[in-house]
Amino acid sequence: MKEKVAILGGGASGISCGYHLKKLGIQSTIFEKDSDWGGLCGNFSIDGFRFDRFVHFSHTSNKYVKNLISNSTPLNIHKPEASNYYKGQWLRHPAINNLYPLSPVERRKIITDFILSSSKKKKINNYEDWLKNQYGDYFAEKFPMQYTQKYWTVPAKSLETKWVGNKMHRSSIDQILQGAFSNHDRTDYYANQMRYPKVGGYRSILNGMKKDVNVILNKKVIQIDSEKKNIIFSDKTSTNYDILVSSIPLVSIVNTIKNIPNYIKSECSKLLSTSGYLVSIGLDKPCIPKHLWFYIYDISILPSRVYSPSLKSSENVPEGCSSLQAEIYFSKKMELNYDEQEILDRTIKSLLDMNVIKSKNIILKHIRRENFANIVFTPDIYNSSLIVKNYLKSKGINLIGRFGEWKYLWSDQAILSGKKVARSIHRSIKNE
Repeated sequence: MKEKVAILGGGASGISCGYHLKKLGIQSTIFEKDSDWGGLCGNFSIDGFRFDRFVHFSHTSNKYVKNLISNSTPLNIHKPEASNYYKGQWLRHPAINNLYPLSPVERRKIITDFILSSSKKKKINNYEDWLKNQYGDYFAEKFPMQYTQKYWTVPAKSLETKWVGNKMHRSSIDQILQGAFSNHDRTDYYANQMRYPKVGGYRSILNGMKKDVNVILNKKVIQIDSEKKNIIFSDKTSTNYDILVSSIPLVSIVNTIKNIPNYIKSECSKLLSTSGYLVSIGLDKPCIPKHLWFYIYDISILPSRVYSPSLKSSENVPEGCSSLQAEIYFSKKMELNYDEQEILDRTIKSLLDMNVIKSKNIILKHIRRENFANIVFTPDIYNSSLIVKNYLKSKGINLIGRFGEWKYLWSDQAILSGKKVARSIHRSIKNE
């Protein structure tokens, strides 16, 4: 068996690459290690409740991707109205613009430090410096630095800053003062709407592309011989290829390459990514969740963020029900000292204590582990990932997606990543 183009991974970037190759007249086969397609854009169902693999919305401004998505599935349009939980108080998002629920003492400290930081900018050496320059010491220490530890699993001072871009809201003193002295309902967010499929969960945004590609499931790669252009799978089957595309995480694919040099393994060991637990909860009544999603800053509470699949789409739950899902992150830099049952129990207890849910309404409890959640922007990331990627490219392996490119890609960017490589392959074939 021989594939003209073999694509490893059936997530957003892999589906996109296969789709765009076919549009260019090139056949490919996508090999997916899991029993279903979609990668982190995929979902799972339990007793009629559907849950995505981590929170997902589309907020892309790219017209091409917007058309792909809208042609794939009907969409619900949500306002980006998130909330924040901090020491028993609920603040609209972004918290810096919605300080009204806090005590006068805390509001004064935050505003004073913000003004001081605006007049005395310091040299930025790391993400902690960036946060303090942006928000002032007090807010930075109590809010984003706490969240960084929970979400990224390392202190803010251990991160560099090139990744930030428009991912963090930048406030003016007018916005902060207005939100500190009035309980306004203005939304300040980097996107003005969030799109989510009406049916089928988030991966439905890929439906239009998926119908035109060939995906073979349960094909976990255990060895790649780049010299013979051969792939061996865990089910003891194999395939040869002319061109190889991979969305497999860099830190995983190096372990499959035959005769991989030790220096490449060494560079990979410097790369850090997070893993996550998803705690999924089914509730026996509709409209129980009050927030589309919310962030939790208290270090003592395990989840970093919580969201409602049933508010994203009522089709995600049985009739008359609602649902929540919480995300808890860990890595080799921050292990969790609890087993899965303890994580499940502690998360539910926290949500009960926060008065988000009531015990009597819970009809489903589930915990699931995801080995790859996000890449972490430690100082080694750019040099080490570049060395590894250049080596893989020298072996004829084209890299796509968040973990293949080792970049902080949203789903729309992952789709464009697959498209870009498809066009590159097309050009190389034309020039043969």
